[in-house]
Amino acid sequence: MATSLLQMQAITKDFPGVRALDNASFEVRPGEIHALCGENGAGKSTLIKILGGVYPYGTYNGSLRINDTEHQFYAVRDAERAGIAIIHQELALIPEMTVAENIYLGREPRRFGVIDRQRLYHEAGELLSQFGLAIPLQKPVYELGIGQQQLVEIAKALGRSLQSGNALLLVLDEPTAALTESEVGILRQILTQLREKGVACIYITHKLKEIFQIADRVTVLRDGETVATQSVRSAECTEDLLISQMVGRELTTFFPKRRAHVASEHNVNPEEIALRVENLSTYPSEPPRLENVSFEVRRGEILGIAGLMGAGRTELISTIFGAYNDKWSGEIFIEGIRLQIHAPREAIQQGMALVSEDRKRYGLLLDVDVTHNMTLASLGLSADLTSYGIINHNAASEKSGHYVDSLQIKTPSLGVPVNHLSGGNQQKVVLGKWLMTHPKVLFLDEPTRGIDVGAKAEIHALMAKLAEEGVAIVFVSSELPEILGMSDRILVLHEGKITGEFTNDNLTQEEILRCAAGA
Repeated sequence: MATSLLQMQAITKDFPGVRALDNASFEVRPGEIHALCGENGAGKSTLIKILGGVYPYGTYNGSLRINDTEHQFYAVRDAERAGIAIIHQELALIPEMTVAENIYLGREPRRFGVIDRQRLYHEAGELLSQFGLAIPLQKPVYELGIGQQQLVEIAKALGRSLQSGNALLLVLDEPTAALTESEVGILRQILTQLREKGVACIYITHKLKEIFQIADRVTVLRDGETVATQSVRSAECTEDLLISQMVGRELTTFFPKRRAHVASEHNVNPEEIALRVENLSTYPSEPPRLENVSFEVRRGEILGIAGLMGAGRTELISTIFGAYNDKWSGEIFIEGIRLQIHAPREAIQQGMALVSEDRKRYGLLLDVDVTHNMTLASLGLSADLTSYGIINHNAASEKSGHYVDSLQIKTPSLGVPVNHLSGGNQQKVVLGKWLMTHPKVLFLDEPTRGIDVGAKAEIHALMAKLAEEGVAIVFVSSELPEILGMSDRILVLHEGKITGEFTNDNLTQEEILRCAAGA
């Protein structure tokens, strides 16, 4: 039997009103890639924070052993000294600092007691080159997209681990959630190299196909308990089995069957245009630059927008929503009325809503409670929420409670800060916030990124329900099966231009990719 590198036994962790882990156990062998999966709120991130010293010894029950020696971590430094490097789902980057400065944060090379900036940038460049990452070293992190920020975080953790010389275990929490296919390929090569050096990896992901492509074994958590650990090479280990173990039930379909019904409605009312965009162009200092983009969306229609990272998908919906900082030109119509949108507040007043790709940065006030987050976009729109500038807290609680119930948000109470919720429940709070505004046009930018299969199915069902109610949905996703499964029509962007427009009728991923590549 293989010797264990890591053993976490009978781990129990409580938060106010919630038991996050309940007698959970987890074991990793030297040099293996061990996948850890489960629904949002299953306890994955909590388990890893205990391993990484974020939740110190004494705040949980259970034992933690590395190479058969019991450890008690009181701080992150203790875990790092033991050879553990963790990349958490919440990125730990300083937005105002450059890429190189973030990579070497806390371990800057010095000369005569002063930071040696020339050496810092040189070594950071070598590190990125080693891993095949082309990211500008001098650029502040806040100017990067979420995908590139994720790569910087990965490089930072790998650099710290390799520099220490005692690297035993690398933990990646949703590492590919914001990465392109090529970037995912680079990450897999890195993990293979580390495995050859005897470094083990805990790989947390909601993307089940990745588990079978890269992992050796997989452990499933559900409701804070360990459900099963199995080899991904065994014939019994299938995606369907993992899904049933994760959710405790069988999911028969991921995408609601609604396309034919919506198409027939559009045939009856072909002129029912909720949103029309004509010749939209942007003039940023750096790419992507939108060029003469025109499209329309009908009431009750889901329009999917596909394209590679950097194609301009996020920039397109941000511009329409008034959240684009650079100059732009073109015309925007809501229900046939031409609008001049200069700020998100104006877009909200005209019936638009935007669920952004980075909920922590743009969608939530993390230290603020559920009720305040849920009602934030509706203040000033609803007479029963505010009167003469004063918030009606009873009405706010009642409305928030309605969406907590209807969206099945798992929270101990409405007064809990949203940073205490799992990623999936945080995303539901964002959705509830916008649904409270009763939008005519709903923009969804990667709405299921980092969400487990059960929560994905719930969000897909919600999208179908909103479309049935007449909401026009513009939907950005990097997952082509999701685009094909949920969209009535599909636009494809390449370098800021529309290179393909399709009715979703026997459309293939290959056709979309060809347009996305500009072929």
